[in-house]
Amino acid sequence: MASLHPTVTITNIRNFISIILEIDGGQYTSWVELFKIHCRGHDVIQHILPEEGPTPKPTTEKNKEKANAMTLYKRLDSIILQWIYSTISKYLLITILKPDSTAAQAWKSLENIFY
Repeated sequence: MASLHPTVTITNIRNFISIILEIDGGQYTSWVELFKIHCRGHDVIQHILPEEGPTPKPTTEKNKEKANAMTLYKRLDSIILQWIYSTISKYLLITILKPDSTAAQAWKSLENIFY
């Protein structure tokens, strides 16, 4: 039986990241730091900062294992995306929300707004 990734056990990210990022609140740096700490603690930092960890590439011989690895990666990425969306203001959410976006794309969109 496969073990449960710790990321899927987070039911309310706002219990861990209490700052709601606002366009004019001046808390971007604090929000980023809290978010990165949380992602590192759950071993998913590569979803927002690909340079900090390898994106898992399935290298097994079995197609089922490859599919499972990619399914888990996509699931984790969706969870990280939900974390981002739940900790930003509605204005920022509407600004960066795009169909089929990844966590890294949303992260970069926010970075571009504040820098």
